[in-house]
Amino acid sequence: MNPIFTERKRKLNVLKEQRKQALKRNTEPKGEKGCPGCQSECPEALLQESLYVCPSCGHHFAMGSDVRLDSVLDKGSAKELFALVRPQNPIDFPNYEQKLSALKATTGLTEACLCAVGTIGGKRCVCAVLDSRFLMGSMGTAVGEKIAKAAEYAKRYAVPLVIFSASGGARMQEGIFSLMQMAKTSGAIKSFSDSGGLFISVLTHPTTGGVTASFASLGDVILAEPGALIGFAGPRVIEQTIGEKLPEGFQRAEFLLEHGFVDAVVPRKELRNTLKNLISLHRSNTRYRRASQ
Repeated sequence: MNPIFTERKRKLNVLKEQRKQALKRNTEPKGEKGCPGCQSECPEALLQESLYVCPSCGHHFAMGSDVRLDSVLDKGSAKELFALVRPQNPIDFPNYEQKLSALKATTGLTEACLCAVGTIGGKRCVCAVLDSRFLMGSMGTAVGEKIAKAAEYAKRYAVPLVIFSASGGARMQEGIFSLMQMAKTSGAIKSFSDSGGLFISVLTHPTTGGVTASFASLGDVILAEPGALIGFAGPRVIEQTIGEKLPEGFQRAEFLLEHGFVDAVVPRKELRNTLKNLISLHRSNTRYRRASQ
């Protein structure tokens, strides 16, 4: 058998085994999660209390967009924005509508992006959160529209913009229309930045593909959660392209911090205070500039 097909068959078998293991984890007793970092069992109640961070090893589990907003915004301050922006099927991709309906039923989400205006430490801001539970947080036309609208809203009302990224990249089911969102979101962020707005980009696990290559990398301040996978293409693709072996963990948040791609790696428990301090500093500086003009 051709070596290429042999290798492909081997990878398919690995994927099948991974799916079996994922199915097995989904049948674990309700309220228990196995930590991929230390293999310990984490009760759901304990994870909720620790903001979905393993109490044994500090592994950061994926966090739903609604829980994420609750963890950073002042209690009761959140008001959802752009709820009527829904995904379409611009290239008539087979069974796409059915997949979207199934995801809506299982996650309660209508799209992979949730936007809200609220306060952090009493300071108004706009937050957008990508949710990996919905098609791996991939960026289609509706996600791009929500991100662009969030930037435009923040510009109109002169408030900071905070975006939490967690994405597999562009959404294949929307073809070229998905790729066009990279330019659209980048343009909206540029316009917001030119107006003097503060954009804080928070990279969570994973942030990859077209999201990394567009708005996620354009923050005035770029933060990352510990251990987050951040990059454009996968390690194997990069190694094959450049013909070199890459260092261990070169796409993890800590490596990127050492090489200047992110400004700080912030544990989830410290994230709200970090955002509060950054927003307060920006507002103070804005007031100073206005007073001195």
